[in-house]
Formats: sequence, structure tokens, C-alpha cells
Amino acid sequence: MSQQAIHPTKLEANPRDTELGLLLQRRYGTEQSLPAGASWTDTIDTILSHRSVRSYLPVPVEISTLELAIAAAQSAPSSSNLQAWSVVAITDEHRKARINVIAGNQRQIEQAPLLLVWLADLSRLRGIAHNQQSTSQGLDYLESFLLGVIDAALAAQNAVVALESLGLGTCYIGAIRNDPAFVARELGLPAEVFPVFGLTVGYPDPSDVTDVKPRLPQAAVLHFEQYGTDEKGSDFSGYNDVLRGFQKTQRMPGIDWTEQMSRRIATKEALKNRDKLKEVVKSLGFKLK
Repeated sequence: MSQQAIHPTKLEANPRDTELGLLLQRRYGTEQSLPAGASWTDTIDTILSHRSVRSYLPVPVEISTLELAIAAAQSAPSSSNLQAWSVVAITDEHRKARINVIAGNQRQIEQAPLLLVWLADLSRLRGIAHNQQSTSQGLDYLESFLLGVIDAALAAQNAVVALESLGLGTCYIGAIRNDPAFVARELGLPAEVFPVFGLTVGYPDPSDVTDVKPRLPQAAVLHFEQYGTDEKGSDFSGYNDVLRGFQKTQRMPGIDWTEQMSRRIATKEALKNRDKLKEVVKSLGFKLK
């Protein structure tokens, strides 16, 4: 072995470290130190690059791409392997338009060639128990409804990562919960199936590219051993400044994050009919004991 190999005179910078540093800087809106010993994969690249896409090209999503995304969704963890979720894929423009009315006529729903509605689904499990001539009292409790919602969310996020890795864009649509009973009728949902959220899917319009929206600093969300309440994690002035900078570059109205969040939770009217959600969920057949 050469002396040069034993004692290298120069360490070359890893270009992927530079890229990772830029991704972290965009995700938090400030310059970030690379985590010591951090490894980087293409999957992490895809996740850190996530942004909501609200402008789409009029290009259909291939059925093979959809099926691959659902395979990724089904690869997500599921409590006790109950798999208490389903999804409805919508491409019909008229159906999308009817759902869009209750969602507030959002541009992304109108433009996206595909709308996925993710469902908490206890109906399938209830039917299995019936066919097994077994009781299904466990489905009558809040825990089971919550389990279905969590399963749907985990599955959907797996699908999002898969779709974005293939060059597609997505945007979650929580506004279908403005009137979940209407969505249930529109989709022909049986009892004990609840539309948790929608997801628009399509190829992003390159003429309307949004930047990565900065998130809260890790000190605000990462706790060790017990929940911390120190000033480092509760001072949001720096994040207000970061988000205002993002708003400026995106030509959005400037508003502090703390003020925006306060408005969002100030009144029941801000929930846009979702203050009635418990009654609606029960009307769809869930017991919620």
C-alpha cells in the first residue's frame, strides 16, 4: 500500500453532503449544520424535497403508477394487521367537481387528473366478523375509529413518497371533511366508512413551481425523555421571520405564523362545519363508545 493511501493529504468534499445541506436549509429556512455522521439516500432526498403541488398538467396518471402507489401504501405499518383503510380513485371530472364544491372550489382539485379519497374502513372488518359468525364489539369503540384514521394516514403518506419519487406532485385535501356525509353519498360508502382526506395527484405544471415551505425548528418539536417547555422550543419569533421571508418570495400575503395559527383555531366557524364532525361520524354508522 502506498504512503499516499495511508496518509491522504486531502479530503475531498462529498457533493451529496452539500446537496443535503441545501435541502435542510430549504426545509427550515435557515442555514443548517449537517447532523454528525448523517447518511443520505434518495428516499430522504424525496421526503425533504416535499412540497404541495396545486398546479397540474392535463396529463392522466397511468394506472400502473396508481397501482404501484397503492402497493407502497399497503406496505405501511397497520395496527395488528387489521388494514382498516381503503381508498377511492376518482378521475371523472363531474364527480370531482361535485366534491370540489364542498371543498371550497380548490384549483388543485379542478386541475388534478386524479383525486384519491382515503377512508377509515371498519366495514370490511365488520363483514369478516359476520362471515365468521363472530361478534365484533371491539369495532364499537373510539379506539377502532382512531385506528382506521391512523392506518389511512400512514398508507397515504407512503403513497405520497412513492408518487413524488416518480416525479408526480400531490396535495392533501382536508376540506372534504367540510361535509363528509356528502362525500360518503357521492362515493357510495357503506356504514362505518369515513372519508378522512383527499389527495390530488398529477404531473406538476413546470410554469408554476412552489418552493419548499419551511417548518418549525426541531427544538419546537423534538423532545428527549420528557416533554420540554424551555424557551428554546417556545419562542416562535424566528420562525415568524422565516415564514414571512417564504411568503415574500412566493408573493403571498405576509402574516406571522403565530397569528395565522391563532386565527385558525380561534372559533368554531374557523373549522368550516367540522365542529359537527362527531355527530356526522356517528351518522355514518360509527358507534364511538
